Amino acid sequence: MTEQHLLLSHDGPVSTITINNPARRNALSLAMWTALPDLVHEAERRDETRAIILRGSGDDTFVAGADISEFETLRSNAEDAKHYEKSNIDAFNALRQCKRPTIAMIRGHCLGGGLGLAISCDLRIAAHGSLFGIPAAKLGLAYPPSAVRDIVALVGPAEAKALFFAATPINAERASAIGLINSLTSDEDLESSTAKLAETIARNAPLTLQAAKAAIDAALPGATETEQQRANTLADTCFNSADFAEGRTAFLNKRHPVFTGH
Repeated sequence: MTEQHLLLSHDGPVSTITINNPARRNALSLAMWTALPDLVHEAERRDETRAIILRGSGDDTFVAGADISEFETLRSNAEDAKHYEKSNIDAFNALRQCKRPTIAMIRGHCLGGGLGLAISCDLRIAAHGSLFGIPAAKLGLAYPPSAVRDIVALVGPAEAKALFFAATPINAERASAIGLINSLTSDEDLESSTAKLAETIARNAPLTLQAAKAAIDAALPGATETEQQRANTLADTCFNSADFAEGRTAFLNKRHPVFTGH
């Protein structure tokens, strides 16, 4: 059943991961949380993939969070919660650390763990009418600190506290205003706008995008020396790459570059 609930498809340089559990508003079971990193890695390892889209199936929900029906048996105490939380963290990390740019395409409800997945992506594009929220305070559970840091990095501590303390969903316009999402579009244009963004990204130099992501992460408060060294190494890799030579040549010859990621 997990294979049916997590779908991976490809369209040229763009891979799409679909959370496909509409009967439960695309909520993720523990099995789905556990399987998601492998799907991200599969898309990442595909040579042709230059960008990855994460979306929910159907027309009214991105991801409604974790499957609460499992909490009584799988998340009923601190020890069980740690095991469950690890599956969440692994899924967030797979997206956060992915070498390919990731885009969350959001329509409808984006709640709890669903918001965590969206925030773990590099970019978020949402349709008007979408709702964003963290209902943890209404359930009595805690969020993984690393996921909380992601939210604070996007919206700041004051807005993060508002989201957590009130546990009330905010609309897409408010989410855009506080920096939770990158751009808004009509429901009708969401898929085409997301595809256009992914295709634009896919035409650019993969090594440059990877270096840029590492440098941005290294510039954030709390970044480690290892992260800063990795950013420097990836920058050096760009200058030593065939893609840099291709970019120079294409610019001088007034043609579009064809990057290979080498």
